[in-house]
Order: sequence, then C-alpha cells, then structure tokens
Amino acid sequence: MNKYLASANGKVKSLKELIAFDLENEKKVMPFFKQEILTESEAKGGLDSKEYLDALSKTNGFRKTILDLMTASKLDALSGITNGPACCIDLVNGDYDNGPSLSTPAAITGFPHITVPMGLFHGLPIGLSFYAGSYTEPLLISLAYSYEQASMKRERPGFRTVVNVEL
Repeated sequence: MNKYLASANGKVKSLKELIAFDLENEKKVMPFFKQEILTESEAKGGLDSKEYLDALSKTNGFRKTILDLMTASKLDALSGITNGPACCIDLVNGDYDNGPSLSTPAAITGFPHITVPMGLFHGLPIGLSFYAGSYTEPLLISLAYSYEQASMKRERPGFRTVVNVEL
C-alpha cells in the first residue's frame, strides 16, 4: 500500500498519512465505520517480516490444490460469481457475508483473476470472475472478453436517492 500511495498522484503518500487524514476528517469520511483494518495493517511488519513470510508459505498447499484440480479436470480456468450480491449497510452489525466468492481463492493464492459484469440483482451489480494459475492473464482476458461480448450484461448503474443520517 505504501509503495502504491507513494507513487500515486495524490496528497496522501503513505498508509500512516491516510490514517491521519481519516482521523482529521473523521466525521466526514467515516460517519458510520472506522478504519480498524488500516490501523492493523500499519502495525504489521513489511513483506520481509517473519509473520508475513510464514503466512505466505501456508498458501503453497492451497495453490497446489487448485492447480492439481484444474490439471486433473483438464480445466483452463475456473469461473464463478465474484462475490455474493451487494448487501445493505448494517450500522449495528457491520458488513456480512452474502454468498459465494471466487475472489477469495484468488486473493489467497495470488493467482490472476478478472471480473466482468454479469448483470444486476435487485438493481445492484454482480460480477463474473475468471481465475487460473500464474501467468494466465492473456487467457483470462480472452475468456472475460468473450463472455462479455456474448452476454451483453454490462448495464449502466442507476443512482438512487440516499437518506442522510446524522449521528
């Protein structure tokens, strides 16, 4: 995150600066939820820390399982819903799981993953993901493009009136 922010065309150049900005503008930028994930991330070590390297090594078995499954089944890629349909904001309980997700295995393994529009569910967008092993980006782009052209599911989102809630 720090590497990205440092090179981005913005005033905030680090995660620490982003956290400070959010705190200075808390009422405006975080009226309902805070930034626990950001502060936990800032407290962790870098990509060379033992904690990170140990966690990374645990993904090898999952990566192998996915690749073995694809090889045994003669699959070029996996496809499925990117995430469950969008959920409503719950000011009491926070975010909640709303169905299956192909983005989770992609995030864990670090394998390439692409998402294209799959239509709307109760007026909210849902995506279709394509996912495969390392260095398969050209294949995934081709599959995603082919699906998108065949399905024509890209729809312009509608904008709805939002009720402003004062805390």
